[in-house]
Amino acid sequence: MNVVALTTDLMDRSKLTNAIPGVSFTLTPDADVVIVDLARKPDLAAVRATAPKARIVCYGPHVEDFSSVDADVVLPRSKFFRDPAAVVTELRS
Repeated sequence: MNVVALTTDLMDRSKLTNAIPGVSFTLTPDADVVIVDLARKPDLAAVRATAPKARIVCYGPHVEDFSSVDADVVLPRSKFFRDPAAVVTELRS
């Protein structure tokens, strides 16, 4: 499974590298899962256009309203980082 994480936060990158072997940080068209840090103010339409078959997982501050986020899974960062690998694994089902 090709997992890509779009975050500039070095701590997040370190946590993701430790939790998900082989995670990359450059978006490619063949991505299966794209993890997006909502703090980056991402253009999710551009992410979907670049990786149209990818499942998109977003995380962000627990105080934000995520109801308008166009993603397959949206979680507060605290819940996402409890077990990022489990979130990605659940998408395979």
